[in-house]
Amino acid sequence: MLSLQETLKKFALKPQKHLGQNFLLDLNLTDKIARAAGKLEGRSVIEIGPGPGGLTRSLLKAGAERVIAIELDPRCREALEDLRILSPKLEILAANALNVDVAILGQAPRKIVANLPYNIATVLLFQWLDKIKSFESLTLMFQKEVAQRLLAVPKSSSYGRLSVLTQWLCKVERVFDIPPQAFLPPPKVISTVVHLTPHAQPLAAADTKMLSLVVKTAFGQRRKMLRSSLKSIGYDKTEAILNKAHINPMCRAEELSVVEFCQLAEAFLNHPLKNSH
Repeated sequence: MLSLQETLKKFALKPQKHLGQNFLLDLNLTDKIARAAGKLEGRSVIEIGPGPGGLTRSLLKAGAERVIAIELDPRCREALEDLRILSPKLEILAANALNVDVAILGQAPRKIVANLPYNIATVLLFQWLDKIKSFESLTLMFQKEVAQRLLAVPKSSSYGRLSVLTQWLCKVERVFDIPPQAFLPPPKVISTVVHLTPHAQPLAAADTKMLSLVVKTAFGQRRKMLRSSLKSIGYDKTEAILNKAHINPMCRAEELSVVEFCQLAEAFLNHPLKNSH
């Protein structure tokens, strides 16, 4: 098997900025990511943007039943083809990950393990949260600032929509940081690997659409009190709805826990708003 450096040379693989490519070439680090994903035997593992295939190699070596690598770049797909010939467990899917329903790929139990392109990482995560029951776990690399938002607690500056909606559905664990110099080219930021394990049940009952609307609206004007920031949903009944949910109308979004946001979403859902404005 060619080394990663030999692969880059053979296929003239230079990272493309418009594709958000930063190749991770240190196989010790890719092995560490594969280990962080837990047991891979008997699992379908979905990888996004495998590039020259460093993490792909680690996932196969760690015993994945099947690795489905979604790659948009034809140059990288050609490089991965060499690997596929050596390992029939590898399947290469030519597609933009934003347009793929990964929840139906492979067989359950399935995991996602990926060094995500930074420019689409949070968009992809929101798509996957909508079908979180389809996955046993997600082990993902984000830029550190995004990882901090995933892990953030109430009353912290990083706490926001991403924190609430992810923590509502998943246990979020920070695994380790990766310095810029581990990548080609080195990004301007530190990267962080995060492990997400879906809760057996969401932290609290809530309608997904209403919760998303309340959280997005509240954090859209995070410096305002909730009685003001949520007026576009509750109109003149906003304050009454907040009181009904046992939430101080003078609180700001960042002061509410995930469970309190769920209570608030349910209060909005169950309160007649028609003709209130």
